[in-house]
Amino acid sequence: MSETTSPLRAALRDAAVTKEVVVERAAARAMPDLLRRVAPGARWMLVADETTWDVAGAAAQALLEARGIALAPPLVLPARPRLKPRVSSSEAIARKLAAHELTPLAVGSGVISDLVKHAASMAGKPYVCMATAASMDGYAASGAALLDEEGFKRTLACAPPVAVLADLDVLGTAPARMTAWGYGDLAGKTVAGADWLLADALGVEPLNRRPFDMVQSHLHDWLGAPERLAIQEPKALGDLLSGLLVSGFAMQAHGNSRPASGSDHQFSHLWEMEDLRVDGEPAAHGACVGVGCVAMLAMYEWLREQGDAALAAAVAEVPEGHDDDALAREIDAAFGREEFRAAAREEMNAKRAAGSRRARVARFAGVWPALRDSLARQLVGARDMQQRLRAVGGAAHPRDLGIVGASFAADHRRARLIRRRYTVLDLLDDLGWLDRAIADLFAPGGFWVAES
Repeated sequence: MSETTSPLRAALRDAAVTKEVVVERAAARAMPDLLRRVAPGARWMLVADETTWDVAGAAAQALLEARGIALAPPLVLPARPRLKPRVSSSEAIARKLAAHELTPLAVGSGVISDLVKHAASMAGKPYVCMATAASMDGYAASGAALLDEEGFKRTLACAPPVAVLADLDVLGTAPARMTAWGYGDLAGKTVAGADWLLADALGVEPLNRRPFDMVQSHLHDWLGAPERLAIQEPKALGDLLSGLLVSGFAMQAHGNSRPASGSDHQFSHLWEMEDLRVDGEPAAHGACVGVGCVAMLAMYEWLREQGDAALAAAVAEVPEGHDDDALAREIDAAFGREEFRAAAREEMNAKRAAGSRRARVARFAGVWPALRDSLARQLVGARDMQQRLRAVGGAAHPRDLGIVGASFAADHRRARLIRRRYTVLDLLDDLGWLDRAIADLFAPGGFWVAES
């Protein structure tokens, strides 16, 4: 790792589980000795899909065999149609690991990483990840985002890898759209940080300064060169992956995804669990996060434009509690499947049990002047972020995902229903402003109409 990755080295020192990271050209050469260090005496099984097997897995298998590493035959999963991150798939991998006393080496990106992570946890094994694209932040993160038996997207507790390797030349051969997905995933950290500042200021969830700073201190630098990523410049790819890995280490340090996932990700989880498709393929996580990020940057801009008199009037009108019947009707109308409704009820009940609505709003009124300044320093302009996403070839508008305006507007309400994490969507709902904000953003002259 070069000096430009010093934040990655610092983050690695604090990591609870991951002990080694290699991000460089020809990184695979370090793999045999690394495997001996992290799991002496293990018998390894490479897990890839057909694409990642061709670009990195076959060469890794040959190298490890030549260097005397004990190997089982690889598990190569289909690449078409694109793999889905299903719990049932990780359970099948776990059974294979347990039956043959194997330790897995994941060769791939998001879905392969999460499947192997969860499988290793269930089998009681450590694992190593060989990243093949700078496409998402989950490589070094605790937890795997998987679809449960009912198709609901959940982050399941499981340990991160003991080591991560990434060959910059391999990253450069990944489709450009995958690099754009990684940029979109990293862009969402601007909103995740703002949502955490907000939750901390309202006494909902205290800020954990070290994990917060791990992500936020260098975020603007990591996001600063989308045009270099568009040409797959190796150093830019290394910096992007470093930012994504540091985000994962921050999640390790904090114990959950709060440092890296906020209202931006709630859009993505909603669309992924409902099997949103783009050109016949499941919508990519990072593409969804990028659009969700722009949406929430626009929402924060709307909030910051509201005057003190409007806030005072809203505070005076906020009731003590929520209308449970109205919430039940909203959930029933929001989701067509009962299992999704049941999960949403569970998440919202947990969120509402966390404290008094009136107390949160009163506290918000008191901290808003200082918080508004903090958010201004934290956030990027919504149009600025759109331009950056487009420069790297990423999704920047709901139409890029095939989502029409009316559906996207409704998703601003639905997204908050699927996670108990408190975000700006919940604040606006507490204030009674959420519908008004959505209407303004989608009205003639509003952000989304003007942007179209």
